Amino acid sequence: MKQVGIWLDKQEATGVVLQNGKESFFSIPSKLDFYKPKGGSRSKTPWGPQQEVHDSKYLEREKHQLKKYFEEIAQALEDADQLAIFGPAETPEKFVGSLEENHPGLATKIKVKEKADSMTDNQLKALVKKSFGIDDRYPSN
Repeated sequence: MKQVGIWLDKQEATGVVLQNGKESFFSIPSKLDFYKPKGGSRSKTPWGPQQEVHDSKYLEREKHQLKKYFEEIAQALEDADQLAIFGPAETPEKFVGSLEENHPGLATKIKVKEKADSMTDNQLKALVKKSFGIDDRYPSN
């Protein structure tokens, strides 16, 4: 059984694959552009025209880039038997929504979805094992 836990935010997705008692890590960078639109500018004349900021243009571009990012993650998770998804803010919810819409078979494999702040690889591995009920404190030899 291939169990995959993934922690994602808008910058990177880090995952751990548990299979046959072994674990391996993977990482998928997001390639999202982080826009910092400047505020509108004023002309030198009093009561002159202002240059407006078009937030919708930035948001639309981010939406398309997120869609590509989520598609890349979904392709990496295609052969998983069980999924656990973690992350801060709303990115994991958006990813789950994207899976439900575009990859319903993969969405049914989600066993755990939790909010979690950034963590080290070992913390992620421990969280994933705990989520799938794997206790490696007492290995069987």
